[in-house]
This record gives sequence, C-alpha cells and structure tokens, in this order.
Amino acid sequence: MAYEDLRDEERADDGREPSPAAGSDGSSGSSGDTPRIMKPLPPQPPTVLDTYFADNRVEVPPGEEEKWFSWRKLWAFTGPGFLMSIAYLDPGNIESDLQSGTVASYKLLWMLLSATVLGLMAQRLAARLGVVSGMHLAEVCHRQYPKPARLALWIMIEVAIIGSDMQEVIGTSIALYMLSNKLIPLWGGVLITVCDTFTFLLVDKYGMRKLEAFFCFLITVMGIMFGYEYVVVSPPQADVISGMFIPGCSGCDSRSLLQAVGIIGAVIMPHNLYLHSALVKSRHVDRTQRSRIREANYYYFIESCLALLVSFIINVFVVSVFAYGLFNKTNQDVVDVCKGTGLDTMYPDTFPNNTELVDADLFKGGVFLGCQFGVACLYIWAVGILAAGQSSTMTGTYSGQFVMEGFLNLTWPKWKRVLVTRTIAILPTFFIAVYKDINDLTGMNDLLNALMSLQLPFALLPTLTFTSSEQIMGEFRNGTPMKIAASVLSALVVGINIFFVVSYVRDTLPAVWWADLMLAVSGVAYVGFIGYLTTLLYGAMGGPGFDRIRAHIVYNDSVQSHSWDEEGPSEAPISCAGGSGDTGPGAGASSGAGDTATAGPVGGQ
Repeated sequence: MAYEDLRDEERADDGREPSPAAGSDGSSGSSGDTPRIMKPLPPQPPTVLDTYFADNRVEVPPGEEEKWFSWRKLWAFTGPGFLMSIAYLDPGNIESDLQSGTVASYKLLWMLLSATVLGLMAQRLAARLGVVSGMHLAEVCHRQYPKPARLALWIMIEVAIIGSDMQEVIGTSIALYMLSNKLIPLWGGVLITVCDTFTFLLVDKYGMRKLEAFFCFLITVMGIMFGYEYVVVSPPQADVISGMFIPGCSGCDSRSLLQAVGIIGAVIMPHNLYLHSALVKSRHVDRTQRSRIREANYYYFIESCLALLVSFIINVFVVSVFAYGLFNKTNQDVVDVCKGTGLDTMYPDTFPNNTELVDADLFKGGVFLGCQFGVACLYIWAVGILAAGQSSTMTGTYSGQFVMEGFLNLTWPKWKRVLVTRTIAILPTFFIAVYKDINDLTGMNDLLNALMSLQLPFALLPTLTFTSSEQIMGEFRNGTPMKIAASVLSALVVGINIFFVVSYVRDTLPAVWWADLMLAVSGVAYVGFIGYLTTLLYGAMGGPGFDRIRAHIVYNDSVQSHSWDEEGPSEAPISCAGGSGDTGPGAGASSGAGDTATAGPVGGQ
C-alpha cells in the first residue's frame, strides 16, 4: 500500500520544503526530524494502456494561431474522420440504400440526410471526448462505470462489432461471387475475406498517414464506381433534390415506414463512436494548452463534415439508382428485362417469375443493373461492394482493438484480434453459404441491422454522459443547447431503433409461449440497463436530486487537474463533490498528448 507523509503536508502549508525521504528502514531522513506520521494514499486507478498511437502520432505544424483557418492545419488533422466515415459506407448501409430506393423511390432521401446529420453530431461528441480527455470512449467507460456495467457495455459493443463484421463478410463474398462469374463460390469468398484482411493490415506497418491514404483510396473507388452507375442511370435531378430536402413520404406503405426506421439504425453504427474517439489520439495535441485543444476540436469537426458529406453523396448515388430502376417494379418486369442478356442463364431464378414487387438486396441489385444498363454495370457494382466490404472490415478490426484495450485494459496483437472476431463472424456465415443459397445469405443483413440497432444506446448514452460532465471535460463540456439537442437525438434514435427491432421481431419470431417469455425477459433487462445509463446521464448533466451520482463522476481527489491559460497549465485540485476547482479537460493532463487521465468509477467499483 502507498503512503504519504502528513508532516510534509504541514511543511508545505507553512511554506517550508518537505523533509528528505525516509530511508529503507522506515527511519527519517535526518536524526533531528520528528517521527513521520503516515496515512494510506487512496487507491490509484490502473495506468491506461496507450499502445497503438504511443509511437505513431502525426505531428501538427506549429504557428498560424492568429488565422481563423489554415489549410496546413486541416491537412494535418485530416484522416480520422475519413476512417470513421467508412462505417457509413459498409455493405449493410449500401443494402439499406438500395432497399430504400426500391421501396420508397426518392422520398426517404431526407431521412438519409437527417440520419447523417445526427451521426455527425454524435461523432463530434466522440471526437471531442478523445481530444479533451486524452482517452477514448472505452477507456473512459473503464474508469467511470462500475465493473458489472462496463462488462455489460463491452459485451454489447462486441456483439455490434461482430454483427458488423458479418455484414462485411457477406458483402465481400457476394462481390467476389459476381466478379468471378460464380467461379468463386460463396463459401470460398467467405474464406478469402479472412485471408485478405490479414494482408491489408500489413499497410498499418507503413505508418498512420499511409493507412489513412489507403482508406481514402477505397472511398475514392466507391465514389467512382457508384458515381458511374448514377451517371449511366441518370435519375431526374429534380426528384433527387426534392426528396433530399422536403420531408414526408406521401403514399408510402408499411414497408416504407419500416425502411425509414431502418435507415437510422444502418447509418449510425455504435462501435463507430468508440473508433472515432480513439482515432483522434493519432495527432500530437498539447492538451496542457487550451488553444491547442480548441484548435484540434475545430479542425476535427471540419474534417468530419467533409468526410460525412462524401459518404452522404455516395449513399445518394445508390438510393437514386435503384429508385429510378426498381421502384414499383415487379419480379416479372425484371425477368423480362433480363431475357436475352445472358445474365438470365448465368443467374437463373434470381428473380421469381411472379407479379410481386421486387425485394432487392446486394446480389439482386447487381444482377438488375447488369440486365438493365449493360453487364459492365454489374461488375462495377461488384467492385464498389468489394471496396466497401474491405474498408469496413479493417475499421471494424481497429474498433475491436480499441474496445478490448479500453474496457478490459488489455491489448492483443491485431492478428489475434482479427482471428477471434473473424472466426466468430465467419462460422454462421460460412455454414449458411455452404448449406443455403445466396438469398438466405443476403437476407441476414436485416437481422444484423436489427441487432446493431439494439446496441446503439450503449454508445450514445456514455458519449453524452461523459461529454456533459464538467469533471471530465472542464470548460469543453456540452453547453445547454448541445445537452438538449443531444438528449433529443438519443431519445429519438433509441425510440426509433426499438420500434424497428420490435417490428422485425414480431414478424420473425414464432408465436409460441417460450418465444414470448424470452422476449419479455430480454426486454426488461435491456430497458433496465438503458434506464441505469440514462440515470447516470441525468446526473452528469446536473439533474436536481442527483448530487451523489455527480460526485461519483469525478477523479480521485489525490489527482491533479489543469486549468488552462494561453501560456500553459496551472495546477488546481479536483473536489470530490465536483467543486469549482475542476476546470481542466481531464484527469492528470500534466504533459503532452500522450498523457492519460485517471478517474474514479461511477457508482463505485
């Protein structure tokens, strides 16, 4: 156990120098000194692991503080936002886009725009948490939540990562199936996806900027491929613009409503908040100076806006192509179009010969494009899906690394992490690919979207809690307008996703007593955990009657925080009751960007 010398405290209070350290035998440093009075120090939290970016940070060019904008500074901060935006372009999102166009034409583009703006708000909060505190979201959860809560959060986010991983495996295997003209079977594409992930991870060895450039290249490939489809199809621009900015969905049926709800769950990915809060640590930001923190927040927000604008445009391309091509089309219509193209014999029975409306997915979408606009469009579509699958596969791997590193204070090599998560994701996908057909494989995306929708509150609520806490964020905490906006966002997203999941479960679970019982028990546990996190959020925001909760969202009272000025930090002790002395951004921010905070748990250990 660690001890501190009470006599040294008295000397410090009198303005005298502390006495020399005691010898190894416990005696005082000088024979004339009075005996030392010792008391135990409060237990210190474990040191935060900072393995990935410790020796791999990008330097930010100095100077130009007087300018309101600098292209050099923006370039230095560009990268994390584009890696984050990959999650908005994964195969699950692409399939949601094409289904949106097929079911509701251009009428849900405004919902896609709204979901992207809501996603930007959430990503901004996650990035600010990483910049100000010096810790990513999983690390803060590890220090602020009690052990049962943080383990439950870790399990939930791991489920979301594995679900996303399965979507990426499915997308990649379908792309390889189409590109090879069925020479690579679906199960072969699943196995190839495992191997090429290890290969692409070698790019990481060449430095952070090379890795970011590689991801930007994959985004460019997606933009060119899906943009080409958009130009070839040439949908009416007036319909695209009106669908984007005029809310409403006149004449929409229940399928359209469920699709609108599904857009929110598909666009805002829970593990992406954990990823973004970690990626911002890749820049060397001097967190002891307020101006440097404000500068980093400013440029990261600009970069996130640009990255999500690019992802939004690509998503609009996909929605518009299928709104023009498949809206109100029956299976018989598509069968007639495919006759004589050669694709009707290569991919027979893709569309059943009936008059039901088309139920589109990644595979059927590619076959339709090949039939309607030329076989080249099928291959171009497949290349775009392949780029989406590969890029999101890699970001999912990094998300898993940061989540495990933060929640468990445990670091695995990335190859071990890939091996474990890929094995879990591949086993069910592989067996479906072997024993079922491609329609069963693509149909898994609806289940996976519902699964990830359930996990979203477990990323949104902690993010909002910590960024609203004065003890964690200091003067950079959320203001009242942001607290209100973010709270409305959380309530809206959680409500929409629960509605989506309930609708999906009602249509898929068998009507038997044991299924109802299982659903009821799971629902009570799920809502109870969300209620617990919401209570902590309310306390962090300063809700009346929650002083005890707020007192737990603080750092150990032996830790020193910083209050900033433009020249440097000054020490200010933190009050256990959340007193006014806490003006710093995070705990222990006593040096540069590599510093990590130490914090006590919410609600006890």
